[in-house]
Amino acid sequence: MKLGENSGWRIDRHVPVALVLTILLQTGAALMWSGAAAERLSALERRSARTDEVVERTARLEEQSKDMRATLTRIEAKLDRAIAAR
Repeated sequence: MKLGENSGWRIDRHVPVALVLTILLQTGAALMWSGAAAERLSALERRSARTDEVVERTARLEEQSKDMRATLTRIEAKLDRAIAAR
């Protein structure tokens, strides 16, 4: 290698238009894809929030059902005692 020679990479002034268009199209496609992915993620987060609400409501209903079952058992016991006392 001589002292006057440049080693390494150089950028040529003659870049084909097709290369520039290809890079622009790929960049645009990547941006569209990332935007669509972000929208799908947002939709899943909203759906997850609604699911959490449903789970909480279901848990409350189960507790109410247990309380009603216990009340019904007490009522049946009282009726049985009232019938047995006759």
